[in-house]
Amino acid sequence: MKYLRPAFRAVAAAAAGMLLLAGCAPGSSDDTGSSTTSSGMVGVNTVAAGLEKFYTQTVDWSSCEAEAGPGFECAKIEVPMDYERPAAETMSLALLRKQATGEKVGSLLVNPGGPGGSGYDFARDAMATTLTSLNSGYDVIGFDPRGVSRSTPVTCQTAAEQDAARQKQYDTSTDEGLAEIETASRDYAKACAERTGVSLAYVDTVSAARDLDVLRALSGDEKLNYLGFSYGTKLGATYAGLFPQNVGRMVLDGALDPSLNNEEITLGQAGAFESEIRAYLQSCLAAAGCPFSGSVDNATKQLQDLFDSVEKSPMTAADGRLVPINTFVSGFLLPLYDNASWPVLTQALTEAKAGNPTTMLWLADLGAGRKEDGTYDGNSSDAFSSINCLDYPMVTDIEGQRQDAKELEAASPTIGKYLAFGGFTCKDWQYPPTGSPAQITAAGAAPIVVIGTTGDPATPYQWSQSLAEQLESAVLLTYKGHGHTAYGRAGSCIQDPVDAYLLEGKLPSDGLTC
Repeated sequence: MKYLRPAFRAVAAAAAGMLLLAGCAPGSSDDTGSSTTSSGMVGVNTVAAGLEKFYTQTVDWSSCEAEAGPGFECAKIEVPMDYERPAAETMSLALLRKQATGEKVGSLLVNPGGPGGSGYDFARDAMATTLTSLNSGYDVIGFDPRGVSRSTPVTCQTAAEQDAARQKQYDTSTDEGLAEIETASRDYAKACAERTGVSLAYVDTVSAARDLDVLRALSGDEKLNYLGFSYGTKLGATYAGLFPQNVGRMVLDGALDPSLNNEEITLGQAGAFESEIRAYLQSCLAAAGCPFSGSVDNATKQLQDLFDSVEKSPMTAADGRLVPINTFVSGFLLPLYDNASWPVLTQALTEAKAGNPTTMLWLADLGAGRKEDGTYDGNSSDAFSSINCLDYPMVTDIEGQRQDAKELEAASPTIGKYLAFGGFTCKDWQYPPTGSPAQITAAGAAPIVVIGTTGDPATPYQWSQSLAEQLESAVLLTYKGHGHTAYGRAGSCIQDPVDAYLLEGKLPSDGLTC
């Protein structure tokens, strides 16, 4: 999943949903294949007092073929809501496993990003594609992090309320418009607190990383084997910083730089998206049927004019729903995460220029997880906001956000202003942030493979370089290409060395570029 921090939750939901488009274990299948149990006994002597029961709980794996498909097993485990008070309330984490199809290396935990992305869904949907080779040697385990989807989920909006929010448009150029955003954000924060309860205070990344160590032990592994994408790199790096001695074979693809604050992250993304927009337009102009003409500069201006027209006069889709600029931009951004989707973006823009935003709305719905029946799959938007509000102190005053907006528009004249004023979401959050930006060195950890893509719009390549420099044991792989993340998209030049590391322990050469 991708990491994006826009002002409007509609865009956030799009970011949270994109990647989905794209020894002996302590338990084994019984004769019927219907259920297995396992009990975590690995690393128990090293855990803090009061946590032993979580590390030694029995995991009851049962077949969930009806939901996930042949060969999948599901389970739920309990973790402390507050690791400082392990005897108090607990949270439930949902897991999905497919046992190794060949000689087993161990268990591999996977996270697609977000924050707010469902690892459960990712493991289910990517097992036949991205994860096939790894499943030959690993029990692949997808999990929903705390607060996400099936794991004691954050709940803020009904489907109807989310639809209404995605059809609302605000004028950020006026005091009145900003006051409306502030009021809507305050109401949203209140709803999240009322509907979620006290668990809303504990969906931060550090707590989720501590959950990873419980999962490691319950999977029967001395060391954590982990594949994380986008925000999943922050989760993995945080784990490495907390438990360097427990790091096994770890791969972090499309890295987030943990030393950056919220405003620096958004500014970096603005510039990276602007570069990728120009790369898309250059490709579009070279192909038949492009709705723009002239030079890349000409095409960029034409695209900006289209956005301006939607901002002034929101469009209406075939199903009667309004498509304001926030939703239009969220649909526009989705195909930029994978250059294989650029032709679909061309189709959506061609139709939009002719007055029909239906395909653009379909893209926005896809990113937001909205199904044809009007319900939403998971809670990616609500989880995204909740996790970020805990992880980052943010600039929340109007003047500070106005200054940030100027910098964003300078970095990205095309979409910068639509990424501004995100601080309002957390201004009246019921729980203060517990995280803060900091470098992670993970001294003593086993080698960690970091992958960066030079044309990545959501996690700029420089962030992968920075994380690789921070982590004492990291090696950096570089994919010269477009789109977000590389493994599963970049072909054998990235997949082969990553597979060799995860399956055989063969560390790739630092600086490998393809």
